[in-house]
Amino acid sequence: MRAQKTSTPARAAARALPHETQSGFFDFIERAVPRRYSALHSQVVNLLKILLPAVALGLVAMVLLWPQLNPIDDRFRLRSVGVSIDDLENLRMVNPRYVATDSQDQPYSLTADQALQLSGDGNITDLVKPKGDITLKDGTWLALSADAGVYHKKDELLDLEGNVNLFHDGGYEIVTPKARIDLDKGDASGDSPVTGQGPDTELEGEGFRVYNRGDRVLVTGQSRLLIRPAAPADQKK
Repeated sequence: MRAQKTSTPARAAARALPHETQSGFFDFIERAVPRRYSALHSQVVNLLKILLPAVALGLVAMVLLWPQLNPIDDRFRLRSVGVSIDDLENLRMVNPRYVATDSQDQPYSLTADQALQLSGDGNITDLVKPKGDITLKDGTWLALSADAGVYHKKDELLDLEGNVNLFHDGGYEIVTPKARIDLDKGDASGDSPVTGQGPDTELEGEGFRVYNRGDRVLVTGQSRLLIRPAAPADQKK
């Protein structure tokens, strides 16, 4: 069986017309459809020309008004920070940390609460509350601290001032107002009054020298050394 083709009213009306009339009818349809499409396209374009700027303006207004409509909690609000002229001209660092190795490839670190590097001079850095430590190859630990310091990067020298404290984990400690530390060689020296103590010793002097990371300690000027005798073996028990 062959399926019967259905015919739309438009097709039926077209077949009812003479052949010449049919040709004119289809020419009219072909011309009318593009015109309708062109008119609809123009309407859409004109509508978009109005809507897009309106949407953009609305987004800008939302960005500007949102902080007023939904204020941020003060705990998360960014506050202005005062910056001085010195901060702009110089390099100021908070909690800096410098790590390196000495001439014997032993690691040491140098930290501070604050560091200030003067503009145009990358070799000298002023330190506030500097602290340093080094771990020797035999496991010995040395540490230092002071109120202030100046680090000379090129020569790996550290000038300390104010409550200078040098500590050896064997229980030895030296306290002096000023000292110079050679971070590369592991030497320390000072010409200001010095006091020191250890497990069985006390010392005072007008200056000091520490060589090879504490292997040898020399007290200079008028000095005093007190050596306490070791306790008898039966008292140690």
